[in-house]
Amino acid sequence: MIGFILNGKPVTTEAAPTARLTEVLREHLGAMGTKVGCDAGDCGACTVLLNGAQVCACMVPAARASGARVETVESDADDLEQLRDAFLRHGAAQCGICTPGMLMAAVDLRRRVPAPTEAQVQDALGGVLCRCTGYRKIIAAVCDTGTVEPELAAGVGASVTRLDGQAKVRGDSFGADHWPEGALTVVALRSPHPHAGFRFGDLAGFARRPGVAGIFTAADIPGRNAFGVIPAFADQPAIAQSPARFRGECVALVAFEAGTEPDLTGFPIKWEPLQALNSPAEAEARGAALVHADRADNQLIEGRVIRGDAKAALAQSAHVVTGTMQTGYIEHAYIEPEAGAAWMDGDTLVIRACTQAPVMDRDDTALVLGLPCERVRIIPSAVGGGFGSKLDISLQPLIGLVTLKTGRPCRMVYSRRDSMASTTKRHPAEMDGSIGCDAAGRLTGMQFEGRFNTGAYASWGPTVANRVPVHVTGPYLTPHVQAKARAIHTHGPVSGAFRGFGVPQAALWQETLFDQLADKAGLDRLEFRILNALRDGDATATGQVVQAAGIEACLTALRPHWKRAMSETNPGRGVGVAACWYGCGNTSLPNPSTIRIGLSPGGRVMLHQGATDIGQGSNTVIAQIAAQALGLPLDHFTLIGPDTALTPDAGKTSASRQTFVSGRAAKAAAEALRSQILRLANAGDGAQLALEGAGLTITEGATRRRIDLATLPRDTHGYTLTAEETYDPPTSALDERGQGTPYALYGYGAQMVELEVDPALGTLRLLKITAAHDVGRAINPQLATGQIEGGIAQGIGLALMEEYLPGRTENLHDYLIPTIGDVPPIESLLIEVPDPEGPYGAKGLGEHVLIPTAPAILNAIRHATGASLTQVPVLPHRLLAALT
Repeated sequence: MIGFILNGKPVTTEAAPTARLTEVLREHLGAMGTKVGCDAGDCGACTVLLNGAQVCACMVPAARASGARVETVESDADDLEQLRDAFLRHGAAQCGICTPGMLMAAVDLRRRVPAPTEAQVQDALGGVLCRCTGYRKIIAAVCDTGTVEPELAAGVGASVTRLDGQAKVRGDSFGADHWPEGALTVVALRSPHPHAGFRFGDLAGFARRPGVAGIFTAADIPGRNAFGVIPAFADQPAIAQSPARFRGECVALVAFEAGTEPDLTGFPIKWEPLQALNSPAEAEARGAALVHADRADNQLIEGRVIRGDAKAALAQSAHVVTGTMQTGYIEHAYIEPEAGAAWMDGDTLVIRACTQAPVMDRDDTALVLGLPCERVRIIPSAVGGGFGSKLDISLQPLIGLVTLKTGRPCRMVYSRRDSMASTTKRHPAEMDGSIGCDAAGRLTGMQFEGRFNTGAYASWGPTVANRVPVHVTGPYLTPHVQAKARAIHTHGPVSGAFRGFGVPQAALWQETLFDQLADKAGLDRLEFRILNALRDGDATATGQVVQAAGIEACLTALRPHWKRAMSETNPGRGVGVAACWYGCGNTSLPNPSTIRIGLSPGGRVMLHQGATDIGQGSNTVIAQIAAQALGLPLDHFTLIGPDTALTPDAGKTSASRQTFVSGRAAKAAAEALRSQILRLANAGDGAQLALEGAGLTITEGATRRRIDLATLPRDTHGYTLTAEETYDPPTSALDERGQGTPYALYGYGAQMVELEVDPALGTLRLLKITAAHDVGRAINPQLATGQIEGGIAQGIGLALMEEYLPGRTENLHDYLIPTIGDVPPIESLLIEVPDPEGPYGAKGLGEHVLIPTAPAILNAIRHATGASLTQVPVLPHRLLAALT
């Protein structure tokens, strides 16, 4: 027995002395607030206090805790409560998976240093990684632990504390935090080769090992062994048949009895490594083997946008620049590895897991398992970061298969290596082309060709190939365009969605060439962009006439900051600028969202919204929109969802669509419910609503009517009044030349980077980033600035350090992401150019904010040193090479 004091109370456990403290806390004592992100001491999510000092609990053996004092995020200590309040007020928790570790490290610091400086906070919290916030709000929260009551009554335009915030600061329930008692533990056997044939040996013999509950292969899958986010391109097996097409692909499952340590040593499989296509150049070479027999030349798809005659326009241009840009695989590196549990509820298969797209999960899982959709229920857990990769299913059909075959509940938690080896990445890109302008600096034409490594399976490759040509001009009026992007299969990791769907890669090419073109034209780099910015009434490369174009406002908002920064430059110091635009929602495809709102007999407004909040704040923003439209305070609302059994389909959380699309659906549902109430009270549009218990009061001038909701009949949902509405953005398909209306609205932004370069070491220091983003209408300004800061942090990683190498960087030690010390001060400028299509004028924001950061950094490096970088990340050896 091992005994210690946990959050002030004595506890004992029969755990082995060598068991990790995380295992003791979570598996033996049920203290699920402490999270596990890596099991290697790299991410710090498991930070707890051991005898008052912060430690990574995953690296502490249980024996070390014997007789000690252990404090976790479940503690009710006053100083921790103050920090919780500060995190909520400053918006320092987004997805929440790192929040327990951040809080405990902050408690340690503030007990030692009651009024810490920013530098002290960075030092004390440097061992805890965050992928969402960009750290700046965390620093502000730790430096300020005063108390202010949160505002819940406000609607649109208020920085309301996030509605799920209390859960975040108390250790929210993620995919690995809940499972039925006695659940089997499922592990996957994965290919160690990028391309290999395989055959099994004595599976029955392995199955007889103590603790093994079952072995499952592709032969056990009862339905269609192929999934994909775009049905027409579905090609990825849940469990591969020979051959495996990428390193990390699942080829078998083993289920172990609860309490058994999973061990795949000696699993009977024989591998036959095959020739692997490691790059698109190899895959497109004459005579190359086909990754998929039905995809000639290993091409998945080519997207194109052709407008005017780009070749002739460039030939007649006064100035032309030509260049290339290369990017590699980028790992999403969310702190929560994939995890979930499955069980049967009658004849319904229930799966609780981290996901960005519960309805897509349900539909694909049902197909793989040969079940009707109504027999599969997906309950999303809290999601510890997604950024696109958790759009694709991962373990959902795997645990579903085990439960379906055994009739027993099961659980599965990916290791960090499993997560990084098997899930999708940002598409590596090879891009080249030319851009021209006339003597006055106005753009004349662009030719662009991009080749994107989509890896072994389709995933979001079609979306990337189609979105890039639409966006590659940037938010600038370009009369003549020829842009093509093709997705090519290799035996590399599957490339999927990652915050921007290929647009960040294209912006690196376009925005760095813009600096060179401005220099040729003899124009200031910022003024060159302002001159060419899209304005209302201009046509994009697809022929779409834009409205509510906010890019000029974003760029002009940077003018005073640009003037100040340029006046402060000296040798080695540079200033860079880049801009972005981004179409919100699916490209030229249906993109509906449905929201239901009901009034309960007890007087609560029940908001059924299936939009998965992965940290961006949709739970709060959509509720604010609904509250504004209904005319009742936010604190009367109860949020339900997402859950495929309880909430209508609000669509996937991707492409910056939830504030816009689900927000419009929520506004429509709330307005419809309000109309029902007003008709019931025979009141006009201007009447005021109030709820007190079950009493709903409608006031119009001197007339007041009170409705006792408890006395009204209930509908099929159990509510006295219900409204359900759907919104689908108006778009049109693109023709063979890429002409049409791919998006109903666009968001815009521009960022300015200030940095210093050390030419001797090839290193640099970011000094400040100023970001102006047009959000249409800031539904919640604090959440908006949180998205800006988080996106910028990921853009810093893209520019300077992140490079996924299969088999070499499959952990958070070798794969580097920005830490709390890597993100400089960020000044966010919220620009509001309302779009009539958005709810209260709002536009999407989440994807946009990452796009300009990396090119602005590269442009600042060029300004400081004269070196033009054509490959990211700009690692020291690459920068040194460019300087010589």
